[in-house]
Amino acid sequence: MEFIADDNIKLMSGDLGINRETLEIPFSRPFPNKATANIEEMVGRIPRPLRIIGAGAAVCLGGIFTLSLVSSVTIRTLQAAAEAKRKKVALPCTVCKGRGYYICKLCKGDSTIEWSPLYDPIVINPCVCPTCEGNRVQRCLNCIGKGYV
Repeated sequence: MEFIADDNIKLMSGDLGINRETLEIPFSRPFPNKATANIEEMVGRIPRPLRIIGAGAAVCLGGIFTLSLVSSVTIRTLQAAAEAKRKKVALPCTVCKGRGYYICKLCKGDSTIEWSPLYDPIVINPCVCPTCEGNRVQRCLNCIGKGYV
């Protein structure tokens, strides 16, 4: 391998904690030719075509994420504006009287029901109400829990 000697690098010996004399260190590097340049480019690096593909993929995925984020925020803003406008002029729900919830109709606010998997039950077990899940209230089916129609 051929070497080209660069200019000598001069260091002040004061930086090294030696006398005030100048210290000279010769510096050389390999001679770059086409064969060694390609090998040196590949060693310790990601190949250029793969870097280009990776950068393109990152740009595409970033664009898709940005577009998704912007459209999501826009849709939620428009829905909130439409809901506020609708709520302003809407009448309260007559079924739940504007609350959005009412006492569970299956368990009648008890949070448990008597249930048995058999047609002719031998033993009836108390189970958590499947409609209200033990909360004793259920969402109004007329206004879907909003309180207005």
